[in-house]
Amino acid sequence: MTSGIKFTGTEMRYIALFESITGANVKDCIIDEEQGRVVFIVKEGEMGMAIGKGGRNIHVLERMTGKKHEIIEYSEDPVQFIKNALKPAVVREVRITERQDGKTIAVVTVHPKDKGVAIGKNGRNAERLRFLAKRYFQMQNVSIT
Repeated sequence: MTSGIKFTGTEMRYIALFESITGANVKDCIIDEEQGRVVFIVKEGEMGMAIGKGGRNIHVLERMTGKKHEIIEYSEDPVQFIKNALKPAVVREVRITERQDGKTIAVVTVHPKDKGVAIGKNGRNAERLRFLAKRYFQMQNVSIT
């Protein structure tokens, strides 16, 4: 599904650095200058390798780049991908529906105590999820309840 995604030179450098340090394969890299973070989408099953023992790989990358690093495990299944993107929040349900106008939306129900984690500070996690859902699954909106 990543066909058509073009990487900038900076994204390519981040991917090369990430893969050389972690050994995990990167499917996608999004540099979010506004939030001072880099989001990596790693191949299914490679999350542990990407993080490293005790988060070692993340700490090394963050020291080297001066940015926060977030890792999401990819899945071909949009429901599983949304759950992965919202971790560590507990997702109770994901309903994906196609509206009459042809637009696809997802309604995600999270455990009430995890709503803040799912939405993130100033809505940054919800915004990241909307961006990724549109990029991979052509969803027009994702709402978190």
